[in-house]
Amino acid sequence: MQKGNISVQTENIFPIIKKFLYSDHEIFLRELVSNAVDATNKLRTLAKRGEVKGDIGDTTIEILLDADAQTLTIRDKGIGMTADEVQKYLNQVAFSSASEFLEKYKDDASIIGHFGLGFYSAFMVSSKVEVQTLSYQEGAQGVTWTCEGNPEYTLEENDKDFRGTDVILHINDEDKEFLENHRIQQLLDKYCKFLPVEIKFGTRTETVTEGEGDDAEEKQVEVDNIINNPSPAWRKQPADLTDEDYKAFYNELYPFSTPPMFWIHLNIDYPFNLTGILYFPKLGNNFEVQKNKIQLYSNQVYVTDDVKDIVPEFLTMLHGVIDSPDIPLNVSRSYLQSDSNVKKITGYITKKVADKLADLYKKERDNFISKWDDLGVFIKYGMISDEKFYDRALPFTLVKSLDGTFTPIDEYKEKVKEQQTDKYDKIVMLYTHAPDQHNTFTEAAKNKGYDVLIFDNVIDNHFMQHLEQKLGDVTFVRVDSDTVDNLVQKDEATESVLNEDEQNTVKGVFEKIVTDKGSSVITKALSPEDQPVTITRPEFMRRMKEMQSLQGMSFGDFPDSVNVVVNTNHPLVAQKLLKEEDEGKQQEVADYLYKLAMLNQQMLKGADLTAFINKSLDFLK
Repeated sequence: MQKGNISVQTENIFPIIKKFLYSDHEIFLRELVSNAVDATNKLRTLAKRGEVKGDIGDTTIEILLDADAQTLTIRDKGIGMTADEVQKYLNQVAFSSASEFLEKYKDDASIIGHFGLGFYSAFMVSSKVEVQTLSYQEGAQGVTWTCEGNPEYTLEENDKDFRGTDVILHINDEDKEFLENHRIQQLLDKYCKFLPVEIKFGTRTETVTEGEGDDAEEKQVEVDNIINNPSPAWRKQPADLTDEDYKAFYNELYPFSTPPMFWIHLNIDYPFNLTGILYFPKLGNNFEVQKNKIQLYSNQVYVTDDVKDIVPEFLTMLHGVIDSPDIPLNVSRSYLQSDSNVKKITGYITKKVADKLADLYKKERDNFISKWDDLGVFIKYGMISDEKFYDRALPFTLVKSLDGTFTPIDEYKEKVKEQQTDKYDKIVMLYTHAPDQHNTFTEAAKNKGYDVLIFDNVIDNHFMQHLEQKLGDVTFVRVDSDTVDNLVQKDEATESVLNEDEQNTVKGVFEKIVTDKGSSVITKALSPEDQPVTITRPEFMRRMKEMQSLQGMSFGDFPDSVNVVVNTNHPLVAQKLLKEEDEGKQQEVADYLYKLAMLNQQMLKGADLTAFINKSLDFLK
């Protein structure tokens, strides 16, 4: 038996590993299984080069759990180690065998681990670690290395008779959760689901059908529990995959999810290495809950689903996988380190997404339009948050009219320019966020020859403001923000049938009724066919409140700002109300007209609504 001290700069390396090096204890399994994959890939590389004699046989990695013995074993059938290699690689912390091997065989080796410290994560959960190993080399002697989480170790020969390495963890009392089957299965599913070497964790029961027709019967059989897919879709060439393959892989990533609309296959090897598949999910009118669905891998090892430093924020609404060995991770792979490659990757992904959308719009316009209700949220968010994406996306950004037609913004400007240009030379784009609620307003606008758009998404306030700033010659006006004659402001005036004194009388009657804070009474000469009383919500103040609310800010007790516009040319105002000599009945007419306007804006509720219904019923008696 040989004894010695591990070559480290300080004896305090183990407490550092246990407490500070890794952000989460559970990643020990990722690191050790990754090492096992490395050892297997090294063997495969040597076999391809003819440096291993004979068939390498089964290379499945096994995870063995023995709760009674309190051990967890990671077993590979890879390259193994000699006594000298154990001395070199296990006893010199921060000296990575992976990096040395990679340098030697960089043209045809795929090595995950670039950190010599990965193996030492075992000590976070173990009171003792044993490594039993036998090198692939002919005539090699098996050795066992043992260490109890301090700089002392033992190294002795063993009688191991098959190639590879067993890393045996004697799990400590504080980490007994890692002796539970379901916990290990959970970690393997999370970190090792797509590793390139088959990984077995016990067995599972499957139902198979034997025989055919009437003789067919179902049987329960025990099969190896292979936890990973060693050849995931993103590692294949797009030409080798069908639409069904892509959908099946999406279901593998997100079981029981609604199928995606479409996807982008990323595959680049210069100036950095990046593969992956990004899926466009069906977002509907909600984008906040969708984030953290893109998974980041490094050579098929799961790293994180927090990809905000690699993927622009608006793209975090996508789902899927990004895999790149060139993404600079810290030693625990728990967070990204700033690097010029990250910015290049971000730019590349943004461009690929914009190109895909432009291509779809150009070649499959009807398909693109049919998906707009889901795509719109995503594209608008991108245009607001990314200057380059805005420029690329503007040609295929659509607006939807009330009649259901979709038009690109530039085409729409030309379409409404003649009718809807105001006295300030701005093209007025009229819109509603609630077509049913605003029916009176939209019908009035259509009767005047205007087109009305639907903007009913949570992001639309920001999007409209962004377009106003970028385009310069456009302004958005909601149909209930003013009376129909003033939605598109022009130097045109309608004559009132009432003189100034009569108008003041009408205004005075309504001001006794309209007492809500923030409400103002305005008399205005409109068409006799227009509503007698209209409640409008001034665009600027309403939009400010809505945007502040979206950002989680509050106006405090600041009331809703509304204008109660009385049409002095409507017969019910100019004749019935004004000519009513009984002041009580005059106020009753004004109150009824005001309540009708409130009802039209869905402002009449509770006891006021009940009283109004009862009064209406009394009219019919």
